[in-house]
Amino acid sequence: MKRRLLLVDDELAILLTLRAIFEINGFEVETAASAREAKQKIKNSRFHMVITDMRMESETAGREVVLAARNASYKPAVAMLTAFPIEGAGDSSEADEVLVKPMNTNDLLIQIEAMLVSHQDKQVPKPAPLVVQKKKTAAKKKAPAKKIAAKSKPRTAAKRPLTKKP
Repeated sequence: MKRRLLLVDDELAILLTLRAIFEINGFEVETAASAREAKQKIKNSRFHMVITDMRMESETAGREVVLAARNASYKPAVAMLTAFPIEGAGDSSEADEVLVKPMNTNDLLIQIEAMLVSHQDKQVPKPAPLVVQKKKTAAKKKAPAKKIAAKSKPRTAAKRPLTKKP
């Protein structure tokens, strides 16, 4: 099953370049050129990950996309892509990871793969620990073992060679 990504960026060259990189590496990719378009796609589809530019049609557009992804019932991993990282930005509406562009293609793919694995591990519910409870029962006296009479084997005549008597 291909992993589905939603790429969001208002710069067409970046959007198309990233789309090509991810598709060549086995991802199914949808794109959005604005926060409004991205929020609609998040609402109407399911994605394993949403990667959004931080600043698009407004200063808060990237955060709006992150919040929409965070509120989606299917809980995709979320990465924010920016050329201008903001120091100390870390409230609950922030992305799982902030990726700074430009970025080496191999490094980007490694980070995305690691994020998907980490995010998936967080989503899988851990099984409850096995708790063995000892039942408290009244001590029962053991009944004396019944002796079973050994069945005797039927006696058979000793095998003798058959000889004719004169």
